[in-house]
Amino acid sequence: MSPTEYMRRALSLARLAMGHTNPNPAVGAVVVKDGLVVGRGYTQPAGSDHAEVIALRQAGEKAKGATMYVTLEPCCHFGRTPPCTQAIITAGISEVYIALLDPNPSVSGRGIRELNAAGIKTYTGVYPEEAYEINEAYIKFITTGLPFVIAKFAMSLDGKIATRTGHSKWISNEEARNYVHALRHIADVIMVGVNTVITDNPRLTARGCCGKGGEPKTQPLRLIVDSNGRTPLGAQLFKQPGKTLLAVVEPLNSEKKEKLTRIGVEVLELPGIEGLVNLEELFKVIGKRGMVTVLVEGGGKLLGSLFDHRLVDKVLAFISPIIIGGSQAKTAVGGNGVDSVVEALCLERVNIGNFGDNILVSGYMKREAQQKS
Repeated sequence: MSPTEYMRRALSLARLAMGHTNPNPAVGAVVVKDGLVVGRGYTQPAGSDHAEVIALRQAGEKAKGATMYVTLEPCCHFGRTPPCTQAIITAGISEVYIALLDPNPSVSGRGIRELNAAGIKTYTGVYPEEAYEINEAYIKFITTGLPFVIAKFAMSLDGKIATRTGHSKWISNEEARNYVHALRHIADVIMVGVNTVITDNPRLTARGCCGKGGEPKTQPLRLIVDSNGRTPLGAQLFKQPGKTLLAVVEPLNSEKKEKLTRIGVEVLELPGIEGLVNLEELFKVIGKRGMVTVLVEGGGKLLGSLFDHRLVDKVLAFISPIIIGGSQAKTAVGGNGVDSVVEALCLERVNIGNFGDNILVSGYMKREAQQKS
């Protein structure tokens, strides 16, 4: 079996760790001796073992003289756990194939240098794009301190997310909705605007969000952007497992704040911009709490603000083959928008998939400097 095949196995293991390791990266590792896989591992929740350590433990004595395939450069610093480079050196590994260098300033090439200094050969760049995608949120977080923001919406063929009466269930099909629950499963935060809560009364939970033995996995944080504190106290999402954070413009009415606190809601009072929550400040707070991935599920007003302020990293647009029509029907993205088509925000690395008769268009936001070039 070729090095690329072994790395593919390591990448598959890394995907199993997604959503469980934040703020650490999701990493997979495979140890190979004489053409046989003798050890496998993927990163456990923060504070627990890393992929390399688990794979080496499984390999045992067979690790001596073996080759390791790992999806991200092994760490070389003491954090909550000892450095993986030392574990690799101590185990007697002879070669290490690495998909992607770790941009963490505490690592960033140092891990490879430590392995080389110990006489271990290293090879980099096997499936780097796949490794990057698995940890795209971690990479943004570790280099900026800010979360990776995914804008997700489902719309009709004519760009509507609801009828003129506000009815929206269901524009996307069941297959697409199941995929969204899988996305929620790996997100730290599910974010919506207050109008979505008032109109749809969603639960905002990750269905099938379970850990080993069927035990419930921690639900993503539900984040409501509600500048004036209009969210009804009887909203369904307040009754679900997990935590809810309400972001409001400071100061919120003390009586309303007390009532929200009493039912277990955390109220975050932030500066306002023209009467609306300062979203940049909100993401700074989220980043300081070690939350890496934010999945934004609407509505149009919130999405519009995020695009207007260039705060979106990735777009997931589900398109259903239906026509809703109506000039008063809600569109997917509100906000101020642009004055001319040449100013339109562009996606790059675009992919098109399908879920039955629903189409998913996904891509990454081009930054302004790139768009002007």
